[in-house]
Amino acid sequence: MPIDPYIVLLLGTVGLAALLPARGVGADVASGASTAAIAFLFFLYGARLSTREALDGLKHWRLHGTVLICTFVVFPVLGLAARGLVPSLLTQPLYQGLLFLTLVPSTIQSSIAFTSIARGNVPAAICAGSFSSLAGILLTPLLAAALLGNGGGGFSADSLVKIVLQLLVPFLAGQLLRPWISGFVTRHKKILGFVDRGSILLVVYTAFSEGMTRGIWHQVSVVRLAALLAVEAVLLAVMLLLTWYGARALGFGREDRIAIQFAGSKKSLASGLPMAGVLFGAHASLAVLPLMLFHQMQLMVCAVIAKRRARDPEETPDPARESAADAVQGQPQHRALR
Repeated sequence: MPIDPYIVLLLGTVGLAALLPARGVGADVASGASTAAIAFLFFLYGARLSTREALDGLKHWRLHGTVLICTFVVFPVLGLAARGLVPSLLTQPLYQGLLFLTLVPSTIQSSIAFTSIARGNVPAAICAGSFSSLAGILLTPLLAAALLGNGGGGFSADSLVKIVLQLLVPFLAGQLLRPWISGFVTRHKKILGFVDRGSILLVVYTAFSEGMTRGIWHQVSVVRLAALLAVEAVLLAVMLLLTWYGARALGFGREDRIAIQFAGSKKSLASGLPMAGVLFGAHASLAVLPLMLFHQMQLMVCAVIAKRRARDPEETPDPARESAADAVQGQPQHRALR
């Protein structure tokens, strides 16, 4: 049952913002630094993401289409269904945060890690996560505009301009410069990883500081937080069941089902937090809380599932299916890589 150390850092940052929120000039400096950090984050995402690999994944279109539908259709539908829990279980701000988490893209690193542990289709998990991140740059803001509207912290034309300038433009710049800087990014992956995480911590500190100065935390009680956790547990359970049994009903083999389950049931904290900072502005602190809680929950539950899947008996190979998979992936020896 892993506790992500980064979640501990995030909670520590929330505590720091509660005790020492940025105010006055400090708040202006933190806000400007947060804006620059978000732009730099998405520049790095663009520099790292191999568009060719993500688009090559379209050759295995049924699997990746299934993951995209789970991520950007099924999840949001369940989020909209949770609207009936307001105000009996969830407050409106917490519901907006819950709905937002259903709109963000899937993870990459943890989906790959859990798929590998469970002896699933790792190449498919890599492509599914990459393509989901690529699609999320456009789909998440568009879905937020359609489903959250003005209830999402004041989503407006101004928010759309901010999304383009802070997210899309830096991402495209990273993609354009990738041929020249990808080597540098790869060589300094560890250092840039610290920069990534430090930037997200800054975004969280700025959001929660603003929330503290506005007094919005008086809207949240322990009972409401417990209700939120229960709702998110149900949401995760439904998605894990749908991705596993739905993939089996669609005729996918065991290895593909594992990749679909782990890539289709998870949400990216790294992408979601910066996006929330742009989309929600002063309301970002409550908006990111459901995503932070869901992130830790999905890691704990998926770690248990991956270890159990690893003990499953091997499926009898289907030569015809494996030949087709080899042709699609363009890796005749891909089984040896798992």
